[in-house]
Amino acid sequence: MASKKTGKKESKPDKPIEKPIKKIGKKMKKKNYQSFSIYIYKLLKSLENAKNVGISRKTMQIMNSLLLDMIEEIATTASRFAVHGKKTLGSREIQYAIKLLMPLELAKHTNL
Repeated sequence: MASKKTGKKESKPDKPIEKPIKKIGKKMKKKNYQSFSIYIYKLLKSLENAKNVGISRKTMQIMNSLLLDMIEEIATTASRFAVHGKKTLGSREIQYAIKLLMPLELAKHTNL
């Protein structure tokens, strides 16, 4: 190619064109981990007599697994109450499941 101003040919550089290196494989996906630790900590701090009390990581894991197990058990019990052919669980089924699973004092607060 001739340059318009000088009339000389432009030379190409001698070094090869560097292409970006392709990544082999897929990107690492972040594991979807559901945790209630933020809410447990906020609940602990909202208590009047536990303002200066902390919670250890092991205890937080135990509380988190307890909550996950309770939610799973409530959902399975509520699904037994659902009418056959109904695809969604309503608040009534959840309240009945909580009344069955929770002790009497806690079951009073289900608003049924």
